[in-house]
Amino acid sequence: MAEIAVSVKNLYKIFGTFHAVDDISFNVPSGCIFGFLGPNGAGKSTTIKMLCGLLKPSSGSGRVGKYDIMKDSEEIKKNIGYMSQKFSLYDDLSVIENLQFFGTMYNLRGAVLEERVETALKLAELSDSRHILTQILPGGIKQRLALGCAILHKPQFLFLDEPTSGVDPMSRRNFWSIIHDFARIGITVFVTTHYMEEAEYCDYLVLIYRGKIVVEGTPAELKSSKLQTNIYRLNCTAPSLLYEKLEASQKFSEVNLFGDAVHIVSPDDIAGVQKAISDIADYEKIEIVNLQKILPSLEDIFVLAIAEANKR
Repeated sequence: MAEIAVSVKNLYKIFGTFHAVDDISFNVPSGCIFGFLGPNGAGKSTTIKMLCGLLKPSSGSGRVGKYDIMKDSEEIKKNIGYMSQKFSLYDDLSVIENLQFFGTMYNLRGAVLEERVETALKLAELSDSRHILTQILPGGIKQRLALGCAILHKPQFLFLDEPTSGVDPMSRRNFWSIIHDFARIGITVFVTTHYMEEAEYCDYLVLIYRGKIVVEGTPAELKSSKLQTNIYRLNCTAPSLLYEKLEASQKFSEVNLFGDAVHIVSPDDIAGVQKAISDIADYEKIEIVNLQKILPSLEDIFVLAIAEANKR
């Protein structure tokens, strides 16, 4: 059984009367890529700031390695790598100069600093860009440089707060490839994101909404979970229009637009769903191309979990 690297129990963060983080508990195994997902304002960044010693919890307990998040914030800061979506690089310095500067902030000097900078350049795939001025780098490469700066001191814990926010899809995939390389060498990665497609890259997932955990598990566990309802994929000649009409009809538990298809959540069998759709489609002169029951995607699972949370 894997050692627990990060542990949180009954954690709260309250601002006035607002519960930004509301009684959450979870464990992160060592060497795991732990995905902490949720929409903007769900409590992701507040949680990660408490774990990184940047914000004191209102109550509860937690540990990062051997350090207590209530008592050892300064020690935690020294022993983790942290990267936020607003990570500050110095635009008037080159790639290697940024790395050298941040290395000195971790008290690295001489041959040790030189070796760590070279390692960071290699891991972030920036060896050939070392002398380029940071301000002219594309966003995706800047993010890799920021990641390189965060791992100079060889932390065993890497906290990434929405690291791919505003980055193009190709750069996001490249970035995640590097994250997997870190996990393979034993670094525990805690990453927050609101991009649902990034969930597939994680070993374990926790979805937080309005400060509370609403669902958790491995990607495989979540997709194979026994739902108390059915999910159908509908292809038609005017998906956007039919989506609007189906949602307005309130005949189904959930209706969502997924690319050029409509996903429908309903306890009814396919015959019942077909009848309800046909009544609306015929009136709007929309041709139904295909309707089939499908296994849920992670996005389906998360949408249903949030819908259920809104009913409480």
